[in-house]
Amino acid sequence: MSRLRKLWLRPLARIMLMSWLLLTVAMVATSVRAWAASPQQDPSGSIVGSATDVMNGAGTTLSSGQIQSLDKMNPSMSTVLDAIGQNRLAINIAWTLVTGYLVMFMQAGFAMVETGFCRAKNAAHVMMTNFMIYPIGMLGYWIAGFAIMFGTVAASKIGGPAALGGTPVLNGHELGIGTFGIIGTKGFFLSGTYDVAVYALFLFQMVFMDTTATIPTGAMAERWRFSAFIVYGFFVSIIAYPIYGHLVWGGGGLATMGIFYHLGHGAVDFAGSGVVHAVGGFVALAGAMVLGPRIGKYNKDGKPNAIPGHDLPMALIGTFILAFGWFGFNPGSTLGAAGGGNLRIGVIATNTMLASAGGAFAALLFWKMRFGKYDPSMSANGMLAGLVAITAPCAFVTSWAAVVIGLIAGGLVCASVLFIEKRGVDDPVGAVSVHGVCGIWGVLSVGLFADGTFGAGWNGVGAASYLGVAGRGVTGLFYGDPSQLIAQIIDAAVCILWSFGSAYIFFSLQKKFMRIRVHPEEEMAGLDMPEMGAYAYPDFQLVDARIAGALAGSSGGSGVAASSPSSRQPSNAG
Repeated sequence: MSRLRKLWLRPLARIMLMSWLLLTVAMVATSVRAWAASPQQDPSGSIVGSATDVMNGAGTTLSSGQIQSLDKMNPSMSTVLDAIGQNRLAINIAWTLVTGYLVMFMQAGFAMVETGFCRAKNAAHVMMTNFMIYPIGMLGYWIAGFAIMFGTVAASKIGGPAALGGTPVLNGHELGIGTFGIIGTKGFFLSGTYDVAVYALFLFQMVFMDTTATIPTGAMAERWRFSAFIVYGFFVSIIAYPIYGHLVWGGGGLATMGIFYHLGHGAVDFAGSGVVHAVGGFVALAGAMVLGPRIGKYNKDGKPNAIPGHDLPMALIGTFILAFGWFGFNPGSTLGAAGGGNLRIGVIATNTMLASAGGAFAALLFWKMRFGKYDPSMSANGMLAGLVAITAPCAFVTSWAAVVIGLIAGGLVCASVLFIEKRGVDDPVGAVSVHGVCGIWGVLSVGLFADGTFGAGWNGVGAASYLGVAGRGVTGLFYGDPSQLIAQIIDAAVCILWSFGSAYIFFSLQKKFMRIRVHPEEEMAGLDMPEMGAYAYPDFQLVDARIAGALAGSSGGSGVAASSPSSRQPSNAG
């Protein structure tokens, strides 16, 4: 029966591959025609940046009438203003690119955290999933993800494409239901978007997508077949991330809840607690559930065993790299450092730092009180939890709120790790708890702690007046606007339903049509040689601790494994 199934599936797989290749060729041909036919925006960067781009600290630009009046008084004024406008946009583009480079460097942090918290026999395999998700996800996002996410927006604070916040300027390239936009339809293969600002935004958004895509590699580590992982890379970069991302950041239906339904400023997620982290976390939950737990993780009675990672210092260094990269992740989401309130980056960076401290400290105390030990892995988890939680509200809250948000996240991640593990979901690095649970907490915290001092005009709401206060920014429940919390609750619910639901369907169908888990004997031996053809540590003979213990017992030894699971702690996290 299994042989017949294999014979049937092989031609089906070939047909699906050929269909995908033909579709790609057709889309490339269409895009090339679009490139040739459409006027280019500003590929050299010589046009963008003029007197109309001069902006004061409040984000007010000069009108053409004001420019003409100034030019009459001083004929050289327009030339001076052009230079000022060019410099503002140059600063913003440079800022966006540099912070994007920092976010890209976070990939090294993820790779070290996940590899350190997994066993040495799988180190090359775990590293390769973290390494290859970058190019695979990039290609998927270039093919279609960016167009689906940002293909409806025409202007921003950068000077071209969509900003993560502010008023989206729709250009008609929208597929939606009534006023509820679902996906963008322009910019496949970056066609028709040959513009310096569009390309800068693509780079910045691509590395954000890569963060989402790499989160499930930790939750599904040590038993995931690499060929199945490759297919997943295109799913997350073309479907899971950009569709929900469009709803919140691309001018879609969740962003416009403030305009059409008077729910605060609509869904507000400054740098991606929901768009980036919660999506990755709930995709990871679906994948871990469909894939099943690692061999030896649970006893016959369902009790979980600890499976310690092989390199705790590597994981802690990786955590520091991630914390460093977060200074690009959150402040960089202003998409600029000049004009339009962009100097808020100082508040954003400090809030980010404080929340990480609150998360790490809360997790440290939680584990000490629960198990009597200061656990390094959970302290790292707590720091990441605080960073994930502050990512949505970082621009809208003050310092005390940032610390509180981090403290709550540090406790949540510990409770979540214990809860999820007891439900039979094997997450080797705690990705679901760190990114999924704390990502949702970050989204909700905007609706509670936002103090109204920033975000006037966000998603088109509050630029003139809001709640009777001129220029009112994003305002949460504790500062007088319960409708913002309602918007955030709706946003969180859609995030969970979409990311978990779409991923569960994807992984279930993938499991039906291809093998997504390695063979048991490969899993026991380690995936480095069977999947990668190379050991991460060729100078060492790596044997599973339980196998080593059984061999020692059968030969008259003590039978005690060198790294037997602790009865106190359920698992590593990360």
